[in-house]
Formats: sequence, structure tokens, C-alpha cells
Amino acid sequence: MISFPFFGSCLAQNNERKRIELDEAQRTYVEAGNDFAFRFLKQIDAGEPGNWFVSPVSLQYLLGLVLDGAEGATADEICQTLGYPAGQSEAVDAYCRKMLSELPNLDKKTKLTLANAIFFNDKMTIKVPYKKRVEKFYDAEVESLDFYQKRGTLRTINGWCNRQTNGLIPAVLDDVSPDMFAYLLNALYFKGTWMYPFNKRYTQDRTFTLESGQKKEIPMMMKERKYGYGENDVFQRVVLPYGNGSYSMIVLLPKKGHTVADVIASVNGENWKDIHSRWGYGTLINVWLPPFESKYHIQLNDILCDMGMPRSFGPAAQFKPMSDDALWLSFVQQDAVIKVDEEGTEAAAITSAGMLGATAVPEPPRVIDFHCDHPFLYLITENSTGTILFAGKFSGN
Repeated sequence: MISFPFFGSCLAQNNERKRIELDEAQRTYVEAGNDFAFRFLKQIDAGEPGNWFVSPVSLQYLLGLVLDGAEGATADEICQTLGYPAGQSEAVDAYCRKMLSELPNLDKKTKLTLANAIFFNDKMTIKVPYKKRVEKFYDAEVESLDFYQKRGTLRTINGWCNRQTNGLIPAVLDDVSPDMFAYLLNALYFKGTWMYPFNKRYTQDRTFTLESGQKKEIPMMMKERKYGYGENDVFQRVVLPYGNGSYSMIVLLPKKGHTVADVIASVNGENWKDIHSRWGYGTLINVWLPPFESKYHIQLNDILCDMGMPRSFGPAAQFKPMSDDALWLSFVQQDAVIKVDEEGTEAAAITSAGMLGATAVPEPPRVIDFHCDHPFLYLITENSTGTILFAGKFSGN
């Protein structure tokens, strides 16, 4: 059992902490989303022995864009993966719309933006009802591009990523394919200052022990004050709030004999409510936290298949609400960056997906110059085997 002390408000009146009011159904979506998050983190941690950094909510919004274009068993699998009841995509959309509208306005000292975009192939057709739906519920920018003009398409898509992440993630694609129906993107950007900043004068090297047992010296920010605190048999928990307290960094520190994998395995959507919500300022804590920067990129196809939605990644996918073209997911990936220092935290994630058009788009005819105005080689061959019968060079003499 985790115990958390009660706390009182100590926030400035001109930047009071706000709440997002949810109905009963929307609260179940929050729990489902957090349960999805820890299942997702378990998958990430199992395959990554080093540092990693991802955004579960960015992935959830990206999958929301995909879900609105799905039907039948494909839609059911996506809902099951996200932890939402089948057939409730409209209610899920309304919940996402509410969070999208309210999250950026909770704290004047914290900047948070969520943005969505769909860039689709102008040689294919996106259905109007789908376009209107993602514009209504996700504020999605929907734009057609000529995917044969690769340089311009990359400039548009990567430029969008750069703007939405304040330059933290300048690009997510290094190529585009004319066979792709669309590229779907979600961008999440966060910049928050600590409610109680660390003093740089107190940052100094301390010994850090790796999971292997190896020890090394790294810088540690240090602060002693009252923070929200709790613990159980597996970990200690401290809450480091940003701005007016609307956002926080919650640190779960494994106890001796336990690992991060043990911590992840011990948390789910249900018990996270207790771990997260009952936080206070009644416990004096001596906090050590390293300043750090981390960049992470991961392909999510296999993870999402393992989590329950394999149908989306093959010819059996059903995405008729999105387009009459036969479609399936070619890839889902995430790029994420975080910077933590004495002042606060800046972080961004881009989750992107490529929707492949199964019916290839014919390449437009090209005019090729073939000017024999300099010396050249010529060959006479047998066509069925490619055997070269004669060969010559014309030098112009």
C-alpha cells in the first residue's frame, strides 16, 4: 500500500492550478490510456537496455487518427490495443477533443502544444467525412502533396515537425514514397519551469550505480524541501511540480533489489490513479536528480502488433472510411527528445505513420535526353539470354 500525505494549495492567485472536468465515461478513458501507457513502456523497456524516452499520449493521438479511418475487425483491434470499448470511436474522439482543447491552458508558466497533421498523396483521394472528422476532433491539418516531388514533400513534412517541436525534432523522414497514401503525424511539445527550481551552485558530481553494478561519477542537481512522496515495496515516488502544479515530473525510484522493469511491471491503469493523484507537500525530501538530455527513435510496428493490432499492418486491414484505395500501415515510429536542467524541462515527441496505398500509382511519363554527342559504347546482344554478340565504341572519328 502506498501512503501519501495531504497537502494544501500554495499557488499564486494569478496562475492558479486548473482542473479538467471529465464525465464518468471520460474518466474510464483516462484509466485505459494510462494502462495502455504502462503496457507500452513494458514493451519498450524489454527491448532497450539503455536510455529511452517516448510519449504514450502522442502515440494514442496518432492511433486516434488511424482509428477514425478504420472499420470492422481492424477498428476493433485498435480499440482493444488502446484499451477502449469497441464501437465507441465517437465518444473517444470527443474525449480527445476535450483534452486537446484544455491541456494547453492549464498553466501560464508551462507551454504545451498538441498538433496533428495528415499529408496525403494528391494522386489518391481522401474521403471527405474522414477529413472533416479529424479536422473537427483533432484540429488536424489535412493537406495534399505531390509525393513524386520528394524534396518539396520532405521539406513540408519535416518543416511541420520542426515548427511544432520548437526545433527539438527538425525531421522525422529522410525519404517519401509515391506508393504511400498518406503520412499521419502527431506532435507533442512541452516546456515547463520547476515550481521550485534547483540552484546551479549546488549541482555537483555524485556516484551513480548502473544496473550492472558499475559505478560512475555524474552531475547531480540537489534540493531539500517538502515534496509529494510515497513508497511501496518496489519503489519510492517523488513529485516535482512545474509552474502552477498543473504538470509534474513524477520519479519512480526502484528500491534495492529491484529494477526499472520491476517498477513498470508493478504499475497499471488502475493503481496508477492512487500513485499519481494522492500527492502532497507534507514530506521533507532531499532530492538528487541528474541534469540530462536524451534523444530516442523507435520503430513501433512489432510492438503494436504484439499489443494487439496486427491486422492494420497488412492486406487484411480495413481502412475504407479513409479512402476507397486499399490501405494498410507501412510503419509507425516515434522520435522524442528531452532536456532536464536546474530551471525545468523541455521535451517533444513526434509520432508518425505511413499509410501505404496497395494500388500503385502510375508514375507520370518523363522526358529523357539521350544525346549521342560524345563517344559511346554500343552492344549487340541476344535478348533471351543477354549474350553479347558484338560490342563497339564510336569515338566520332
